[in-house]
Amino acid sequence: MKKDSKIYVAGHRGLVGSAIVRNLKSKGYTNVIGKTHKELDLTNQLEVRKFFEEEKPEYVFLAAAHVGGINANSTYPAEFIYENLEIQNNVIKAAHDFKVKKLLFLGSSCIYPKMCPQPIKEEYLLSGYLEPTNEAYALAKISGLKMCQFFKKQYGDNFISCMPTNLYGPNDNFDLETSHVMPALIRKFHEAKVNNEPFVEVWGTGKPLREFLHVDDMADGCVYLMENYDGEEHVNIGTGKEVTIRELAEIIKEVVEFNGELRFNSDKPDGTPRKLLDVSKLEGVGWKYKIELRDGIKDSYEWFVNSIK
Repeated sequence: MKKDSKIYVAGHRGLVGSAIVRNLKSKGYTNVIGKTHKELDLTNQLEVRKFFEEEKPEYVFLAAAHVGGINANSTYPAEFIYENLEIQNNVIKAAHDFKVKKLLFLGSSCIYPKMCPQPIKEEYLLSGYLEPTNEAYALAKISGLKMCQFFKKQYGDNFISCMPTNLYGPNDNFDLETSHVMPALIRKFHEAKVNNEPFVEVWGTGKPLREFLHVDDMADGCVYLMENYDGEEHVNIGTGKEVTIRELAEIIKEVVEFNGELRFNSDKPDGTPRKLLDVSKLEGVGWKYKIELRDGIKDSYEWFVNSIK
């Protein structure tokens, strides 16, 4: 990419897209464009094709998606598979038809089987059954990844894919009904502190292991791949480190300075027992994360407090 190349970030207002925009601008890219949902409905094929025909972006980061945590995925699976397939199909096909130089598709680590060997290598994709609570979203993301591979194989399109681990940071979704575990816990602890509540309830047993990557690190990895990687196989993006949900809750409790107790509700689902990405391929390409978990949580909490002010 040249510094004045026209770069379209689909989903530029979301957690992932906004971080990619920040990273591109910090690196001196001057022609970064984005469209709000009102300006461009990515589930509408005609609107997407018109946009690509008129704007002619040279590079595309496909970060737009319909996302949510265990509760949202379990409750609305039809919306999760349908809307994500629509977005992906429309953008990837338009990128092919209107001769985009390179496209990066962002997936999710939930594409891997529930009982995957750990840490999870890229080649473990489709080697077992998916986690039922987010199967719809995972199937959509697998389809997007494969679509990029098939367009590359059949037409030579430079379409690549990356699979980030659990992300968090500025612009995250803190809605308790639809958010992921990190922002949900940050909000729960903050509200419990403000309201002087005696305890905070955490879903599940606290035993599952999770890997977390600050979204600014993820964005830096995505831009690095766009600049340096042209392979057919997707690439994991993560830290290669993990913590239990209990350990995560304890760190957030300390950062928020909540003095009450933790209570784990084992009637609620745990989800996948362990999900650690093997990031040796990404490190082999030349990139590694920089933001440690506690520092990232402090940053995310500060953003949340400022946003509700």
